[in-house]
Amino acid sequence: MKDMTCKLLVVGAGPGGYVCAIRAGQLGLDTVIVESDALGGTCLNVGCIPSKALIHAADEFHKLRLAAGGHSSIGIRVASPEIDFPYTIAWKNTLVERLNLGVSGLLKRAGVKTIKGWSTFRDGKTVEVTTEIGVQVIRAEFIVIATGSCSVELPNLPFGGLVISSTEALALDAVPSSMAVIGGGYIGLELGTAFAKLGSHVTVVEVAEKVLPQYDGELVRPVISRLDEIGVAVLTGAKAIGLSANGDGIDVEVNGVRRMVAVDKILVTVGRQPAVDGWGLEILDLDRDGQFIHIDDQCRTSMRGVFAIGDVSGQPMLAHRAMAQGEMVADILAGMKRSWDKVAVPAVCFTDPEIVDVGLSPKQAADLGIQAVSMQFPFQANGRAMTTEREDGFVRIVAREDNHLVLGVQAVGANVSELSTAFSLCLEMGARMEDVAATIHVHPTKGEAFQEVALRTLGHALHI
Repeated sequence: MKDMTCKLLVVGAGPGGYVCAIRAGQLGLDTVIVESDALGGTCLNVGCIPSKALIHAADEFHKLRLAAGGHSSIGIRVASPEIDFPYTIAWKNTLVERLNLGVSGLLKRAGVKTIKGWSTFRDGKTVEVTTEIGVQVIRAEFIVIATGSCSVELPNLPFGGLVISSTEALALDAVPSSMAVIGGGYIGLELGTAFAKLGSHVTVVEVAEKVLPQYDGELVRPVISRLDEIGVAVLTGAKAIGLSANGDGIDVEVNGVRRMVAVDKILVTVGRQPAVDGWGLEILDLDRDGQFIHIDDQCRTSMRGVFAIGDVSGQPMLAHRAMAQGEMVADILAGMKRSWDKVAVPAVCFTDPEIVDVGLSPKQAADLGIQAVSMQFPFQANGRAMTTEREDGFVRIVAREDNHLVLGVQAVGANVSELSTAFSLCLEMGARMEDVAATIHVHPTKGEAFQEVALRTLGHALHI
């Protein structure tokens, strides 16, 4: 095959990679993007999008099951509901396919050439791509590494048979009657909660002393209460030893006592690691931060002309961080003056209830030596929450004590993920509590709790 040359080569078409390529194409840069799998990467194909589709289906089914059991407080009564799980999975797949086609169309419209194949680096300017019809050599002035991440595999519980990753969990053809979830982080609890609502008997095994250890206790407490409500068993301070002797479950050690949990599936969700193996990256000898590729505030690596974005470049490993990095790098390559100056990268845990975390928590502010004030406003005092039968949770604000600059906003509650943009905008705009309090919030909405918590922290709450 004839060698290709281009201005920019993007390796990996996940959220960071395809956004970088689209923006570069819009800016007139001769751009090529290479992807060995489907466009959209883990997030679109086997992560963010399909998991949220499954969570939505589980929520809807759970509501019907409650109504069938006479537990609807708003008068809905139904006969015994059933779920056609293969149909649900097919529906999920159609959403993924639509988005795949959308990404393909956007790349084409931006003038980006897409090549399907596996990339291997020859040097910092040259990549070999193994395609279905042969090896394509591409030389580029600039290269962006956007290879993403992959699930961490436990040596004592290798994937296969009963043991599955989140990828396989999202492609099951039937709802398991029972499931052990190894790892009580956000991926494990999101999927574990969904399968519990679909009818599985779910047991979460977490080695730490609490689930969701990256969040503070106030935010996690409503989630733990809800897990208990829907029948999810949670074992903390527990270690997964391996498959049981007869292969029909998992051996777990809890507080020094060994026990066997019989399950149909074992979902391992102990984290993700950067995808740095198999690409020939060792040839480039890039500086590392642990497993991650080291970057500066412009996503530049230690090799001139080579950039890294997304999960491969460090924490937080979030799609929207990758997208923002990809857009920034394209602008830089087009001659604009850009650098990473974000105040905060918002994070959302799509459990039930959801958790939003933007900026500093009260403890983080204190650890930095900042004199801060912080209060909560409960959804029990919010009219919209009452009308949707979900009054659990709250919004919390953290601000400097001296000038009231908002340093962080957190929330836990049903559908609070939709408030995350307002929280992030508040921090990026340098808002003070007075700005939030003086902004008219639509009534009745859960967003009113944001205004109310600002008012309460300022000392003149209206609805509590």
